[in-house]
Amino acid sequence: MRFPRRTLLALSLALPALSAFAAPLVMGFSQVGAESEWRTANTASVKSAAKEAGITLKFADAQQKQENQVKAIRSFIAQKVDVIAFSPVVESGWETVLKEAKAAGIPVILTDRAVKVTDDSLYVTFIGSDFVEEGRKAAKWLLDRVAKSTAPAINVVELQGTVGSAPAIDRKKGFEEVIKSNAKIQIIRSQSGDFTRAKGKEVMESFLKQKDKKIDVLYAHNDDMAIGAIQAIEEAGLKPGVDITIISIDGVRGAFEAMKAGKLNVTVECNPMLGPQLMQLAKDVVAKKPVEKRVKVIEGVFTADQAAKELPNRKY
Repeated sequence: MRFPRRTLLALSLALPALSAFAAPLVMGFSQVGAESEWRTANTASVKSAAKEAGITLKFADAQQKQENQVKAIRSFIAQKVDVIAFSPVVESGWETVLKEAKAAGIPVILTDRAVKVTDDSLYVTFIGSDFVEEGRKAAKWLLDRVAKSTAPAINVVELQGTVGSAPAIDRKKGFEEVIKSNAKIQIIRSQSGDFTRAKGKEVMESFLKQKDKKIDVLYAHNDDMAIGAIQAIEEAGLKPGVDITIISIDGVRGAFEAMKAGKLNVTVECNPMLGPQLMQLAKDVVAKKPVEKRVKVIEGVFTADQAAKELPNRKY
């Protein structure tokens, strides 16, 4: 069968468009690193969800360095990916590279952590937890815990996350906002443990060596630092969860195991399983469908008496 020349021309013009439509969506994703159980679970969720959604994922591990993320994002721009997603190491310093992505016509999705920019149009949407609210939840649990205490003071030491990161800033802000209602609760020492188990142990060791004030409570910005601190507390001859009340955030399996053993009192959940939601957002963004500027995840608070029952249900 022979087609008229006009028909053949129309078909030839349509083929590139049809080919582009059939091509899988390509996402460039820059991850903070692998500093904790939470982050490992988050990475696994993103990778498996991309595979299930038929999305080609170009993955870059920043090893907790902003310069590595900037390089990765510029590489994604050069590769002309369809969409860029990243979990920023710190809040500031993104204006230039995000303007480059916008100029290239590549939409950006923030995951897990927010950024501070003068122009919110530099990213399309942010999916993640409400870190301020997590800090509030941790503090509200403590307020209930000490409501009937007759102690003249409740001395808290704080293990902060990575300096300049959104969760570290916000979890501190939310916690301090709530404890102000009880003048007895005072943060006597606060230092970054960089969200890692090893650093959490190291900083807690230094806290314990300072004998000027008795430590009543440890507030850790994530479970990994809390678990590291538990090791330091035990090595100092104290009972974690008994001699020192321990509050942390994330809700990883390690925290539930520590609670079951009576070494950690409470963990505020921060859900890392964002992969499926992220992939659907990416598809909607590339298709130019309207999306919410801020997409939150639903999370709870788990105490030691719930640990044994809940532990088998934890996927991370």
